[in-house]
Amino acid sequence: MPDIILTVEIAISLLTIAVLVGILTRRLRMPYTLGLVIIGLALALFTREDIPVTGELILAVLVPPLVFEAAFHLRWEDLRRDLAPILTLAVVGVVIATVIVGYVVHWALGMPLELALVFGALISPTDPVAAVALFRSLGAPKRLRVLLEGESLFNDGTGIVAFKLLLMAALTGHYSLMQGAVDFTRVAGGGLLVGAVLGLLASVIIQGLDDYLLETALTAVLAYGAFLLAEQFHVSGVLSVVAAGLVAGGFGTRKMSPTTRIVVANFWEFAAFLANSFIFLLIGLQLRPHALLDNWYSVIWAVAAVLVARFVEVYGLSWVGEKIPFRWQHVLYWGGMRGAVSLALALGLPATLGAAREQIQVMAFGVVLFTLLVEGGSMPLVLKWLNLTPRDEYKDEYERRHARAVAARAGYQHLERAFKEGLISAYTWKVLQPILEHRSRQLQRSVTELLSAHPALQMEELHKARLESLRAQRAALRELLSAGVLSEEVYSELAAEVDAALSDRLPPWPGMLLRRSPDEPPITHLTIAIVQERDLEEAADALGKLGVPVVPIVSSGGFLRKSNVTLLIGVPEGQIENVVAALRASCRRRVEFVASAGRIFPLGRPKPVPVGGATIFLFEVENYVEF
Repeated sequence: MPDIILTVEIAISLLTIAVLVGILTRRLRMPYTLGLVIIGLALALFTREDIPVTGELILAVLVPPLVFEAAFHLRWEDLRRDLAPILTLAVVGVVIATVIVGYVVHWALGMPLELALVFGALISPTDPVAAVALFRSLGAPKRLRVLLEGESLFNDGTGIVAFKLLLMAALTGHYSLMQGAVDFTRVAGGGLLVGAVLGLLASVIIQGLDDYLLETALTAVLAYGAFLLAEQFHVSGVLSVVAAGLVAGGFGTRKMSPTTRIVVANFWEFAAFLANSFIFLLIGLQLRPHALLDNWYSVIWAVAAVLVARFVEVYGLSWVGEKIPFRWQHVLYWGGMRGAVSLALALGLPATLGAAREQIQVMAFGVVLFTLLVEGGSMPLVLKWLNLTPRDEYKDEYERRHARAVAARAGYQHLERAFKEGLISAYTWKVLQPILEHRSRQLQRSVTELLSAHPALQMEELHKARLESLRAQRAALRELLSAGVLSEEVYSELAAEVDAALSDRLPPWPGMLLRRSPDEPPITHLTIAIVQERDLEEAADALGKLGVPVVPIVSSGGFLRKSNVTLLIGVPEGQIENVVAALRASCRRRVEFVASAGRIFPLGRPKPVPVGGATIFLFEVENYVEF
């Protein structure tokens, strides 16, 4: 019992620290995970508390929710587009990095080659949690986030498999390249198979339920069950969790109610937050500054080896699949940070390795610290330097005008209250009131003019206001339930209606909320455009900048049975060419492979078929009326 209480006390203490760090980093506008590592390092310097951390704790308890959350929310359509470069970096890249790091460390430090390769394997998996979170906050390209996150999902598993095989070879002294390749395929492929089967089974069960608590609990069982069952079969637990998350996220969510989707998303977001918080605090707590200083020479060579290996890995393999822009390759290189998995594997090294065990651990901790502090800390500057998070000048101007208008109105209301309470005289209020009111109207007029000139800004503000309205409605329903005004049945029905609106996947479109002014060019044509679902965001952005009225309708069809969206677009006079050009630029054609049966391949053979783009129909309009 005392051990359980001590564990709970440690967990609550770490969570409290994580919350405080989160508040501080938000105010300082710095990466949250970076703040956790720094605070953990400070605690390690100034406290004598020794928190026991094992590799099994990190891998079996903290890594599954991180991996499952990322895989569950990674859309298969996005992953499939770049599956070739992701798998190349995650499999071939891990092998290349392991070999390069191993030979550099062996040559520079004189470490036995078999142990140097073990270090190379444990330090190869990337952990871009901090980088991806930063990309989301700064609005970096979505495909870049998918590349970095997808590589990390798969190379965690392949790195662990390679580590275990090389460690076994180092301990036994026997190693066969052919047998190693067979074992690697068996362990990695077996993990993916176990996860996929469990993911499909859970998806079938979820589709037969209509209870958000049970469905959320089932996803938690799936995440940890996939890891534990795979480990029982001696295959990769991490890759099993990846496959389970991808399958459940792709199939299990199709028939989820809007309420369930929101609850599941919030649950896993919170679970990932907890796991991240504990992991990065523990990384800081496990770092021993005196050991790093005593082994500075080894740490420097380890960092250099990792940087060289990452350079060869990224720039040498980025040609595979669809071309990765050269600027993005710089981000992939510098964003290859190390974290939880490397720490867990280092802590799990057996004591039979003797002094080499501590040296490998110190080098691993040094690399993790360097990548998190130096690479993670400088990532905002790298993104800015590469112009991958360009600021919208009109959005900046809108924020300035809006803030000035709100501040002016707040000042007016403050003095009005002071006058009514007798804090300022009637004479002073009579003099200042018209001046302040005129100033407030001027500022508000400037905001309106900017919004009218840029429909995309108008749509963004309307969308945010609509979401705030829906959240307020949800809170009001909860208060009515608490007060006993609503029964559980009626509350569930009304809450589901609000959740359906909140979980609407379609982006805000001009025409859904905007109303055209009489002085704008008349609508002369109706365009019906059928676009692939994966092109929806790009098409929304392109048409939003034109400010044309659009109504989207979710649809499906075609022999490939791909999800698509039918767009009803009202085209103003003189805008036909612009609308067509915007759709062509944002909706690209691709090649899909379908099975085509024949005499040689009765079960079907891959056949390339061009799909995608936008199918456009144009009709003249006699009269256009908004309701």
